[in-house]
Amino acid sequence: MKIEQIYTGCLAQGAYYIESNGEVAIIDPLREVQPYVDKANANHSKIKYIFETHFHADFVSGHVTLAEKTGAPIVFGPNANPSFKAHIATDGEVFQLGKITITVLHTPGHTMESACYLLKDENGKDYALFSGDTLFLGDVGRPDLAQKAAHMTQEKLAGILFDSLRTKVMTLADEVIVYPAHGAGSAYGKNLSKETIGTIGEQKKINYALRADMTKEEFIKEVTDGLLPPPAYFPMNVKMNKEGYENVDDIIKEAVAYDPKTFELVANETDALILDVRHQDDFASGHIPRSIFIGIGGNFAPWVGALILDAKQPILLVTPSGKEEETIMRLARVGYDNTLGYLKGGFEAWKNAGLEYDTVPSVTAKVLEEKIATNAIVFDVRKPGEYEAEHIVDVPSAPLDFLNEHLAEFPKEEPFYLHCAGGYRSMIAASIVKARGYDNVINVLGGFDAIKKTGIKTTNYVCPSTLK
Repeated sequence: MKIEQIYTGCLAQGAYYIESNGEVAIIDPLREVQPYVDKANANHSKIKYIFETHFHADFVSGHVTLAEKTGAPIVFGPNANPSFKAHIATDGEVFQLGKITITVLHTPGHTMESACYLLKDENGKDYALFSGDTLFLGDVGRPDLAQKAAHMTQEKLAGILFDSLRTKVMTLADEVIVYPAHGAGSAYGKNLSKETIGTIGEQKKINYALRADMTKEEFIKEVTDGLLPPPAYFPMNVKMNKEGYENVDDIIKEAVAYDPKTFELVANETDALILDVRHQDDFASGHIPRSIFIGIGGNFAPWVGALILDAKQPILLVTPSGKEEETIMRLARVGYDNTLGYLKGGFEAWKNAGLEYDTVPSVTAKVLEEKIATNAIVFDVRKPGEYEAEHIVDVPSAPLDFLNEHLAEFPKEEPFYLHCAGGYRSMIAASIVKARGYDNVINVLGGFDAIKKTGIKTTNYVCPSTLK
């Protein structure tokens, strides 16, 4: 028996490759599926099943394409209603995989079709639970995403999740390994661990939602408390996972490499968004006017989903050399399939063609300290929880997630400074406000990590009106 967790840090997502005696099951595959096929072929094995724990909201699963390539059936838990052919399993249904078995545990609550998959070893002993978004390490799935589809309140769904956890998950032996669908960095939970593999016993001890003496009412209150609005792209990803999508290989083939003059022409004719994915320092040094920065070196796909509200928006890319296909792939993972093409030769080709470009001024935290002494205008674009923990005295919160709602607060005529934790998110914010005509924005290098090393005064006092 072989179990391999294939973890994608950008999405904080875990897919799983399980093999026994020449037969393979894939759980929650990413959209690019050829690596799973290649792995099975290299082991002289055959992909027999494709298991989906639920209709994912934060990425487009590879189940449809993988089924087309391999002929393996797609398996969902009860209540699933996809538009394509799939096997809708019953609660407790058992699937033989080589010398092991995988049992469906219907665990509604996060969504009504949510299922966990219990792997039993060759001796029939419970060995591992693939818990999807029902159980994370340190948290449980948020119960507010499926309200419309389930025609229920988040409180009702949370109550159902409580029952699922108590009757299907917490009854398992402490030594059963837990393989969740997500880890820290996902928008699916509030308290996700940085670890990606745990055990049932560990979670009973440390997971706030699995306390033995917890009442259903306490569970509902704690699980629903403090949930931030989900990113706007979530419903679109659910729709794609339920109805199907284009093969990502075709999307890559359709993207065109444009020379600088043609790139500029296409941008003007199509009203495409120019997305620059280089390092933030490179973007600051020079970029195409009105382009938006979201670097592939950070949490690229989630920020694309949070900030580019129309998934059908035509996109033109400026990438580091050799990163063109990877960027198109990573956009497609969250359903952004309308990439028209990319700048051939990258930004250097644009500069060499003598075309206009722009820059973003930056200052060090030490310089910011001097500016604050003369009443500089500063905004903190970190998440509300980071701001609440500690922030610069008298500096308001303008979270990147909700930046559009704070644009009116930014001055048009005088310089203002943006900072995040390390410099990645503040450059995203700077690119957005600059594209909106705020040419007086200045980025703080190193962000709050650098600010804390200066004499700038900080506090954890929060004025409620400054937070979303």
